[in-house]
Amino acid sequence: MHSTHLLLEEPIRMASILEPSKPNFFPAMTKIVGTLGPKSRSVEAISACLKAGMSVARFDFSWGDSEYHQETLENLKAAIKATKKLCAVMLDTVGAELQVVNKLETTISLKEDAVVTLTPHQGQEASDEVLPINFGGLAKAVKKGDTIFVGQYLFTGSETTSVWLEVDKVNGDDVICVVKNSATLAGSMFTLHASQVHIDMPTLTDKDKEVISTWGVKNKIDFISLSYTRHAEDVREAREFLSKLGDLSQTQILAKIENVEGLTHFDEILKEADGIILSRGNLGIDLPPEKVFLFQKAAVHKCNMAGKPAVVTRVVDSMTDNLRPTRAEATDVANAVLDGTDAILLGAETLRGLYPVETISTVGKICAEAGKVFNQDLYFKKTVKFVGEPMTHLEAIASSAVRAAIKVKASVIICFTSSGRAARLIAKYRPTMPVLSVVIPRLKTNQLKWSFSGAFEARQSLIVRGLFPMLADPRHPAESNNATNESVLKVALDHGKASGVIKSHDRVVVCQKVGDASVVKIIELED
Repeated sequence: MHSTHLLLEEPIRMASILEPSKPNFFPAMTKIVGTLGPKSRSVEAISACLKAGMSVARFDFSWGDSEYHQETLENLKAAIKATKKLCAVMLDTVGAELQVVNKLETTISLKEDAVVTLTPHQGQEASDEVLPINFGGLAKAVKKGDTIFVGQYLFTGSETTSVWLEVDKVNGDDVICVVKNSATLAGSMFTLHASQVHIDMPTLTDKDKEVISTWGVKNKIDFISLSYTRHAEDVREAREFLSKLGDLSQTQILAKIENVEGLTHFDEILKEADGIILSRGNLGIDLPPEKVFLFQKAAVHKCNMAGKPAVVTRVVDSMTDNLRPTRAEATDVANAVLDGTDAILLGAETLRGLYPVETISTVGKICAEAGKVFNQDLYFKKTVKFVGEPMTHLEAIASSAVRAAIKVKASVIICFTSSGRAARLIAKYRPTMPVLSVVIPRLKTNQLKWSFSGAFEARQSLIVRGLFPMLADPRHPAESNNATNESVLKVALDHGKASGVIKSHDRVVVCQKVGDASVVKIIELED
């Protein structure tokens, strides 16, 4: 894997670009989040998605009720069992999302230069003259000349399924708009986005809280995608809410940045959140198009330096209806990987797209190819410089493990961890080889019963670039005498050999705790 590492800065023999890629047990270091829905919820479909490279399943509560999503989740569990592939669960909240309610699901044709009224009176039926919305404060938030977008499943940029409105005047609670492009809206619900307008709605709504405290608690969800995060306080409130829900105190919060408000407070949000999702659908509307790339690159860099996962959305929209991405989309995915993105999130492409499995497979292949030319040397130096000196004990061990692995051309780094922190720090330095994170469960009690921790920590690394978890036998503690650690190491090495990542005569770098000391050692395997 490491020996084929090319650099775009060096002269490449053009013919070598066409050489077929060798199949690998880990399809790509960059992870793929798939949204499960009508086209991807059967056991067969989910199994195929897992085999194609999906490592996190996203459940979008903007539509569908808890029962519907529970059925899908049961199918996911069956698929995990059948394929023996780990998968984490992400609950995506609705948040401060404005919606047009179309109860009768009538097809609405809007013509350019026509006038349409947005009203909070949801008793009215949606038509080409009136669009009822789920928020009473829009009239107070907007002014003449403001831009409002309406479309299904957010905006793919296709001007036939999303409409651009300009506010003409406000009449009481109603907002009267001029239609700027002809479009046809179909379905029961369309998202509405008022560009660069503050919407006075809570980030965690009552509906979100209800879903998290019932469905979320029942299923011990690994991640919450906090939609429309605008301030660090949003994350703190969500964290406090989760802390009272038993096991969910371990759930990680990924702040979803969707508008200029989130962009403005990005640094404070990043400090509080466990990771960031760049929701480019909404960002692309809130920001001028020429600024989107700049925010993406700056945000991903900040996440990388903080050692927190950066997730990018809306990458291959055209694959919702087509078997191949556009040239721009294929390049966009690769550039996201070269920028340092941890995971690619697929929304409509897998939720309602015609080719969910092919989409995951295609994105995985692009990620793998881009990973091969990622300039690790430059990235490593930048990260070390950013961290500065004196480094913390853990940071020094993590960076040393990665440097050693690259110098000896190790095929894999094995890290023993109980909290997952050490493995995530190693992954922060983006080694060119996979990091096998051996999560050693800890025994814990709530004074009523004993239980083992570890499953959360293992699954939560499924969104971190280059990190591949395995859950060890709880009889082997992470900090222990040499004998038991050797037996866990043997299990990890056997797992590596069985999956084809490790071969005889390969070198392996092992990072573990022995007593109070952290040790990095290099092992050369025999036949």
